[in-house]
Amino acid sequence: MRRGALGAATAMFCVGTLTGVSPALHDYPVYGGQAVRYLVGAVLLFAVAQAFGKGPVRLTRREVFFLVALALTGLTAFNVLIVESTRFADPATVGTVVAAVPIVLALLGPVMERRKPAPRVLLASVVVVAGVVVTSGFGGGSPLGLLLALGALACEAGFSLLALPVLGRLGAIRVSAYSAAIAVPQLVVVGLVLDGPHLVRVPTTSEALALGYLAVVVTVFAFLCWYTSLPKLGADRAGLFSGFLPVGAVVSTVVLGTGQPRLADLVGACLVLVGLAIGLRPARVREVSPPRRR
Repeated sequence: MRRGALGAATAMFCVGTLTGVSPALHDYPVYGGQAVRYLVGAVLLFAVAQAFGKGPVRLTRREVFFLVALALTGLTAFNVLIVESTRFADPATVGTVVAAVPIVLALLGPVMERRKPAPRVLLASVVVVAGVVVTSGFGGGSPLGLLLALGALACEAGFSLLALPVLGRLGAIRVSAYSAAIAVPQLVVVGLVLDGPHLVRVPTTSEALALGYLAVVVTVFAFLCWYTSLPKLGADRAGLFSGFLPVGAVVSTVVLGTGQPRLADLVGACLVLVGLAIGLRPARVREVSPPRRR
């Protein structure tokens, strides 16, 4: 449980640092940049897999289905919906909607694992989401922006739920590598449709560093941490660590000098920690007294 918690917290913290790095890519083609990121990440992940004796295996049709669905929803569609939703709604609104993923995982995760949702974990997920909302704010936007954000929320949940059926046999390294590799052609197609010939270009030094960070830290390292922790914690408890996303965002902006923490950030972080304490506390085992002799 402790190793799983550390891995999940590390993964979500790393993903949260996207906020601090993203400004360096504002002028770079969005979908081409994501395709480059996942291409580099996939190459590195396959190298890691080979080094640890986790080379390619023959996939069943069921595994191919889940891996393609995982890449299509959790990686490709998620990026598209996040980008497009911010055209019709404030980033704070989009972030707040997507931040509800712990509640979705608390409800659907146990169903995927053939068990009942735990009321305590569901309560914890609500507290964690409240902490993220305090940090992110509410913002505003059109109904279309809200609809796109809800789609991004569903894709974010799919990133975890669709991995569960294949993690057992394939393991974290293979699932990470296959999903990243499958996402590359999907993003290329999206980029060709939306950006045309301007899909990619030679990046500047700062853009190359940012793309490298996304590939190595946010893709390779964070994916491995998350998919290693997911079976240990279960999707419902792992989802609670999504509360570390804004923590990573705040820390990265402070380190890079692009922002300063606010009171709302500190209050939100405290609520996230309270939610984690509630959700990860071991359940009490009721002692059954032996029957009395008559």
